[in-house]
Amino acid sequence: MNYDKHPDPEKMKHEFWEELSDSPFVMLQLDSDPDSAAPMTAQLDKDANSAIWFFTYRDNRFAKMGPATATFASKGHEVFARFHGVLTEETSKERLDKQWDNTVEAWFPEGKNDPRLLLMRMDLGDASIWSGDMGLLSVGKMLLGMDVTDDVKGGQVETAL
Repeated sequence: MNYDKHPDPEKMKHEFWEELSDSPFVMLQLDSDPDSAAPMTAQLDKDANSAIWFFTYRDNRFAKMGPATATFASKGHEVFARFHGVLTEETSKERLDKQWDNTVEAWFPEGKNDPRLLLMRMDLGDASIWSGDMGLLSVGKMLLGMDVTDDVKGGQVETAL
């Protein structure tokens, strides 16, 4: 593959955050429980430094919290990521109010004061980010079964979020 051997980590992190903002859905998994993998909506804050949030219920298996891994694929499949972090309970009422919106309320109809509601913060650690924009011509070649191994543009970085 025609991967850039020295991609710019900052550029790839920026691409990752842009794509995650556009489609904030990840597969989240507790490191201690491989069977816990489930789709979750990441609650983002452009001013937050290395953290994202998730809403769940206190009886959900994620309520155990602790070390976790999330995987992500952008809408256009141009950016992929796997990132690690630690889930802890977010106790700030201000943070809950900031992250709460109609899309959250749709999943939690009892509202912000539901005693079962749990807001978790994921303090982010290391990440692997892949970028692989193939372009329209290459997608056409791929659909015809033609060799596209040299067509992928992008790269992969190991970085801290």
